[in-house]
Amino acid sequence: MRKFKFGLLPKVIVAIILGILAALITPKEIVRVVVTLTDIFGNYLSFIIPLIIIGLVAPGIADLGKGAGKLLGITVIIAYTSTIIAGFFSYFTTSLSLPLMMDRSSNLNSAVTEGAEKITSYFSISIPPIVDIMSALVLAFILGLTLSMTKGGTVKALVNEFKDIINIVIIKSIIPILPFYIFGIFLKLAKEGQVSIVLGLFFKVILIIFAMHIIWLLFQYTVAWVVSGKNPFRALYNMLPAYMTALGTQSSAATIPVTRAQVSKNGVNDDVADFVIPLCATIHLAGSTLKITACAYALMWMLGIPAGLDLFTGFIFMLGVIMVAAPGVPGGAIMAATGILQSMLGFDQTNLALMIALYITMDSFGTACNVTGDGAIAIIMDKIASRK
Repeated sequence: MRKFKFGLLPKVIVAIILGILAALITPKEIVRVVVTLTDIFGNYLSFIIPLIIIGLVAPGIADLGKGAGKLLGITVIIAYTSTIIAGFFSYFTTSLSLPLMMDRSSNLNSAVTEGAEKITSYFSISIPPIVDIMSALVLAFILGLTLSMTKGGTVKALVNEFKDIINIVIIKSIIPILPFYIFGIFLKLAKEGQVSIVLGLFFKVILIIFAMHIIWLLFQYTVAWVVSGKNPFRALYNMLPAYMTALGTQSSAATIPVTRAQVSKNGVNDDVADFVIPLCATIHLAGSTLKITACAYALMWMLGIPAGLDLFTGFIFMLGVIMVAAPGVPGGAIMAATGILQSMLGFDQTNLALMIALYITMDSFGTACNVTGDGAIAIIMDKIASRK
């Protein structure tokens, strides 16, 4: 008998439901205990975030120094361009559609004021980060860029080993506790009378993101059709098995064999497919970027925080780089992005928890969009390679 695996997504959904229901019967004193524990975990997360940036971004950039010369460079440029365009598409779509779907007068800040008394923790344990987020980003870029120019050595081996350590920390000490963390956040929100507004926001943002994923995939395969002449609808149909596999695995890396097989059905040369698909599974996260941008804007809009294009332009360009470093585990992209959500958009612990919960609710669809988009890039690269 195959052992049933209860994944991160159902755990998060259960945590949200239990948090809301528990608020109806849990005394305020017990809620404060849970809030204290979530506050401690939030401080631990703040301590880990700069280490995640160094541990993932540095080797992610360094690994781009390996590969097939010009073909590698062209693939990286196309993947990064796709990711950035997806981010801006998401920003403009969300900023135009969300105000039509929700009444901003009922925002989270007014819910705190008009609802129940604010719940606070009994005490807080300060865990100061070893280095701040921007310093970690600069250090990661310096290490990654310089290591990409070297042949190897002790420092590169050390950076790669540190990446393995950070991945273990994420998998063993962060991902397993996230459901409890989200349970605590929603228990607090429900007790303070804010949960109905949060759930309304979640539902409407999920609808917007799902519609954007469909439009984005149609756009990617239309571009591939213009470049190669391949029928975009037939090509998308051929990629359906990869899309469905990604929905189940929530991992671009785990879907590589299926993506590779379906790309071949679209007439892509085997050598090109063998190079492009594994590379894009790592660096092309347009679906995740689209989703993170939409979720971040929605939360800021509901909190009454300025979310102008000037602020999001830098965020989207930086997010495109950060996505290169996202680990191939469920929720990995949002964990890699937490640093710039804090440093560039000013998210606090509660906002980060809501962001993580909202993101993970749509995690499998973002992954499916990522891997299906990889097929469009493979078609484009096959045409470019055939001209050389």
